[in-house]
Amino acid sequence: MAKITGNEISPGTLINYDGGLWIAVKTVKVKPGKGGAYNQVELKNVTSGTKLNQRFRSDEAVDEAYLDKKDFQFLFASGDMLTFMDMESYEQIELASDFVGDQAQFLQDGMKTLVQLYEGTPIGIKLPVQVTLTVTEADPVMKGGTAAPSYKSAVLENGMKIQVPPFIGAGERIIVATEDGSYIRRAD
Repeated sequence: MAKITGNEISPGTLINYDGGLWIAVKTVKVKPGKGGAYNQVELKNVTSGTKLNQRFRSDEAVDEAYLDKKDFQFLFASGDMLTFMDMESYEQIELASDFVGDQAQFLQDGMKTLVQLYEGTPIGIKLPVQVTLTVTEADPVMKGGTAAPSYKSAVLENGMKIQVPPFIGAGERIIVATEDGSYIRRAD
């Protein structure tokens, strides 16, 4: 592990501090009129999710932690467990759907994901930025409703409800952002 000084901590920095693994969420560099400068850091515990505000002086040293990032392929869901396969070693891991969070609804069989590991333990997962899904139901278009751009409700193959432009109908494939579940465009 590398040592870094307190003023080198920036948002996204992962550190070992006070016996736990913490990620810096927000940092503010403060230079008071009297006394030494410090870095006010909002930390979030990676495992428990608790938050902590801490001051780090520029001469303080902390241990920076590094994550391994590996490609995994989503295989299947069984109950509330999701099974992924390491694309290099073909080992399988199971993660709770709570671990993946709301993005679990975007998982598709064979989807490539990036799993972040710390000392062999998964601590985070990243899905592709966008996915292609089929519209199963779409509300009819309201004729002459307004000249301004309007959207209508639609239900996707994964059961998710989103807002789509009026020209999208049932059976069409669309591209959706995994970050917030918003419509991007029609699929080719």
